[in-house]
Amino acid sequence: MHNLVILCLMLLLSACGGSSDTKELANEEAPQSPTEPTTDPDPSQSACDATTSEVNWNALMTEDCQQLSQYGLFIDPSIPTIDPIAPGISYQLATQLFSNYASKHRFIFVPPGEKIAYHSSDTFEMPIGTVLVKTFSLPFDTQVLGASNEVLIETRLLIHREAGWTTLPYIWKNNQATLQQAGMDIPHSLNHQGNQETFDYHVPSRAECKICHQSTFASDDQTVRIRPIGIKAHLLNLDINHQGQSSNQLLHWQQLNMLSGLPKLSEVGKTADILDQSASLTTRAKGYLDINCAHCHNSDGFASISGLRLGFYVDHTSYQYGICKQPPGWDGGAKGLSYDIIPSDGEHSILVYRQELNEPKDRMPPIGRAITHTEAVTVIKDWIDAMAPELGNCQH
Repeated sequence: MHNLVILCLMLLLSACGGSSDTKELANEEAPQSPTEPTTDPDPSQSACDATTSEVNWNALMTEDCQQLSQYGLFIDPSIPTIDPIAPGISYQLATQLFSNYASKHRFIFVPPGEKIAYHSSDTFEMPIGTVLVKTFSLPFDTQVLGASNEVLIETRLLIHREAGWTTLPYIWKNNQATLQQAGMDIPHSLNHQGNQETFDYHVPSRAECKICHQSTFASDDQTVRIRPIGIKAHLLNLDINHQGQSSNQLLHWQQLNMLSGLPKLSEVGKTADILDQSASLTTRAKGYLDINCAHCHNSDGFASISGLRLGFYVDHTSYQYGICKQPPGWDGGAKGLSYDIIPSDGEHSILVYRQELNEPKDRMPPIGRAITHTEAVTVIKDWIDAMAPELGNCQH
């Protein structure tokens, strides 16, 4: 009987494919005993805490670090205005976004081996992993240049993660920048051409960042995403100083193998600084309105319902650019103005007036400034005054 049992077991194992297969099947089906106890990840062990002399890409892509220094973006973490860690490079815009006369220090980090895709008129397509860094420092006197005349206020990050772009605002205090998601008002006083300006500099919250950086997808007109503002050909097309030599910024990006699709420079649009008198009034005014206003005043921006379109390539003699156009939802202010632009009459054009007003409900842009950019107001008023009156027959 004992021999019969053994024989039956042997036949059964043979039918199943042999003893080794049976062992493998048993191993697959049997529960595995872990060599170490399974526990939840230690929340104190985050990518932000990694020690490295290189850019902390893992933290940038996965976590909102409390300290800017944890991302490893600058050689000296307390000086975010120079010396980015490779592959970061500084960049400049031909026309500046006005922020209460703050100086801006811009840097871009593109992951090694990746490239930015050129676009002739819209924001460049930037690969996942791209990081845009912008540090704001306020002067004590707008006529004096240099770090000794300025105080660091904030550093903003725009990070292109797998889920899309995200914003992170950091506030500087005691040589350290700390994440401030709720925003903050910081009192400041500066001298501008003999006039003392005292105001609260507003660091936007993450929610407020979306107001300027939002874009709705045309597929459903409901889904809102964040997008960068200044990475456009006409804003980047300028000469910069690189290693003691002047070179075109876009060509420099191409030479660094970080930009693809760049055409001949003669085919690339170009703006100019608002005070650059070598450029035409139109180029200066439209460039300024493009960087300061068009991110909201476009078909999928925060102010799309206004119908006002202030992009650099929009025809400035058209109704959609504001010629004899009445804005919905605004009462005209104390002057009782009616039209965004009245050709040859900057004094009575809302486009000028709202840049002079500083009350939150009236000023434009609504976020980003607390005082008037007097030089820009003068240029835009002069530009409208120079328009031919026959461009529009506004009844006023």
